[in-house]
Amino acid sequence: MSDQRNRQRDLEKVLEITRRMGAVVELDELLALIIDRSVELLDAERATLFLYDAASGELVSRIATGAGEIRFPADKGIAGATLSDARTINVPDAYADQRFNPDVDRRTGFVTRNILSLPLADQDARPVGVLQVLNRREGAFTADDEALGETLAAQAGVACQRARLIAHYLEKQQMERSMQIAQDIQQGLLPDAPPRIEGFDVAGFSQAADATGGDTYDWMELPGGRWLFVVADASGHGIGPALVVAETRAMLRATAGEGRDVSAVLSRVNGLLAADLDGRFVTCFLGVLDPGAAVLSYASAGHGPLLFYDARREAFDKVAASGLPLGIMPEADFDAPQRRDLSRGDLAVVTSDGFFEARSPAGEEFGIDRMCEHLRRDRDRPAEEIIANLRAAVDAFTAGGPQADDLTAVVIRPT
Repeated sequence: MSDQRNRQRDLEKVLEITRRMGAVVELDELLALIIDRSVELLDAERATLFLYDAASGELVSRIATGAGEIRFPADKGIAGATLSDARTINVPDAYADQRFNPDVDRRTGFVTRNILSLPLADQDARPVGVLQVLNRREGAFTADDEALGETLAAQAGVACQRARLIAHYLEKQQMERSMQIAQDIQQGLLPDAPPRIEGFDVAGFSQAADATGGDTYDWMELPGGRWLFVVADASGHGIGPALVVAETRAMLRATAGEGRDVSAVLSRVNGLLAADLDGRFVTCFLGVLDPGAAVLSYASAGHGPLLFYDARREAFDKVAASGLPLGIMPEADFDAPQRRDLSRGDLAVVTSDGFFEARSPAGEEFGIDRMCEHLRRDRDRPAEEIIANLRAAVDAFTAGGPQADDLTAVVIRPT
């Protein structure tokens, strides 16, 4: 009757531990609970819980009694054998077992006498980790200890997996919130509305392939009624390029306000970026529109082609990219500003490569020629509509597939 009462008492302890595990959602707190209670339940000196990291193929102890983090290949040692065989291993004499690694003992001064190594699995029997209970205070671990430990381990494995899933979910939620903040900031850097320029209709658009992107466009009024226009594309897309292109925009605005011509602005900003960027670069179109003279002065830092529609010739001039992108070489030279006279019916169109490099399901590029066909057809429409129709054409061409790259465009149309 005494043995039966003891087993009943032990099972009640397991039930109480299970209840406590069900109330804990934070992973490290749960691991500490399992370790502490397994030591008490099995009357042992210490315990360690190794979680299985499938990505690295390692067993990792985030928390252990008497030791710091331990990490090792998941197929090594007694714990590795427990995981791979999905069975309990009872080691009455640790130092007599060739699988035992004494390094932790040497590092901590602890002496491991015996080990009860228990596999942890989720509710679908997939491996979660290994619980090792060390040094039963009175002799080696018994068959009853194995049964009791397995009962606890069955509940602990499911609890650990649940806590890991909750932690992953919370991490994902935090990342999504952070990305939303970054997206809001980046969108807030884009112009709120088209500029009001007498004799000109202007529109801009930018849509990132991810939550944030490496493209931007901008315009800013300069002294004398002139207007600065920017289209920039940082290499890659995502949060890193978004930070780079935001820095580029700020530098361009500050430097352009000092009265330099567009080539000198690019040269100055290039030197600043080259000191900051490591392996990244930014292609950039920079133009200054003089509405009174109907002239666009522009320079390129590796950005192109630039598309200019000449209404008198009913033809496009496709100006290839020139100059190095910003940030590659601190002493890069940029060509003197080019001049483009703009008359009623003409168009100046600057896009990022996401437009003309968009691909159909068969792998065909949208291409510059197809862009020009759509722009020619819409040349007399408002600038905002020209961009909207071009976006729709790209979307139809890709059959609504995932956007592979950031899309940015600015259209300047004399009226």
